[in-house]
Amino acid sequence: MSFSVTPSILSFSYLVATVLFIFSLHWMNDPKTARRAVMAGTLAMTIAVLSTWGQEIVVHHLWIVIAIIAGFVVGVPLSMVPMTAVPQRTALSHAFGGIAAGLVGTAKYYLWLSEGAEHLTRFRMVAILIEIILGYLTFTGSLLAAGKLQEVKWIPQRPVTYVGQNIVNLGLLLAAVAIGVFLVFFPAADVAPKLFSVIIVLALIFGVLLIIPIGGADMPTVIAILNAYAGLSAVAMGFVLDNKLLITAG
Repeated sequence: MSFSVTPSILSFSYLVATVLFIFSLHWMNDPKTARRAVMAGTLAMTIAVLSTWGQEIVVHHLWIVIAIIAGFVVGVPLSMVPMTAVPQRTALSHAFGGIAAGLVGTAKYYLWLSEGAEHLTRFRMVAILIEIILGYLTFTGSLLAAGKLQEVKWIPQRPVTYVGQNIVNLGLLLAAVAIGVFLVFFPAADVAPKLFSVIIVLALIFGVLLIIPIGGADMPTVIAILNAYAGLSAVAMGFVLDNKLLITAG
């Protein structure tokens, strides 16, 4: 890009975006101001993206342009869905947010691992693990929730239960936590990259198992919970990237 955002401009831009995000959430409380809330949130995100993009450390501009174009290609059709399909669209938005957080956490882990074990501090590892677990389970869980709401044929609308279901779910969660604890203390062990991949798989599976015992009629409530998970994964991503705006927005 032909310009460079200085640290002072970046901080001011993040402050403005943060204020707009806060007002956006406040205005969402009333249908009369909901449209204003959407505009404020859109403006806040635009400011955040452009100010971050303008930093000198950003050098791969082509990939950012491709990502923006891809966002428009996917986002414009999604914005045209009827009101009755808004819950499905919201679930898909959560899925995209979850996979984005998960991929960022995955990329940062392997990047810091390649640069040296000293970069993988315990605080960073805890943040990364929270980010990927919540991000990936939000991804699969939100996709399944959207499928149930859309009444996709191969996704059962009725609750799917089986003997020992809670034990299986708890076992998966405990396994992910146990592996995560090991990675916090030994992030650069020879087996660490493989265990990191195992956690990703467990999170993806857990997202599915979390949703299947819930019927389609209760999906709006589930989507609200997944929204909270997506927000928490964004907070963790903010700590991983040392980005205060992400922490606030999440």
